[in-house]
Amino acid sequence: MKALFATAALGLLLAGCISEPTWLAPGSSREEALQKLGPPTARYPLAQGGERLQYSRQPMGFEVSNVDLDAQGRVAAVTQVLDEGRFAHDIRVDEWRVPDVLRTYGRPEEVSQVSSFEGTVWQWRYKQLNNPRLLFIYLDPQGVVRRYHVGDDLRFVPPNGGRP
Repeated sequence: MKALFATAALGLLLAGCISEPTWLAPGSSREEALQKLGPPTARYPLAQGGERLQYSRQPMGFEVSNVDLDAQGRVAAVTQVLDEGRFAHDIRVDEWRVPDVLRTYGRPEEVSQVSSFEGTVWQWRYKQLNNPRLLFIYLDPQGVVRRYHVGDDLRFVPPNGGRP
């Protein structure tokens, strides 16, 4: 019985690994990507006739992976975009609009408003070195990114910092 359980657990583990976008080989066909990963959470056209297949685990998960296909429908790049090291390079304050944010990060976990900003604040969950964090992007009423920042996801901090 234990051997059967171990075999089943290994099978589930391997099945989960197969559906991990970052394990998709460059040059794979669009059909292979869809077969291995299933339907994307969103699709976006890219320049030069390519397409982005986006796999988001928001609102409960911590990753958003973009599978970029070239004009021939082959995997050109696979990127997990919710990475603190990428934000300063990727996010274009005063340039990006809502479609740019969606094409890069997908739908946010939460949309809210704060009294110190006229517009909406979009929020994504991610992990940095296994620490739960949040990305906040501020969009003005015209849908232009005006600023962003990151912070700890305090929903995961134990009361009193984990001390008794």
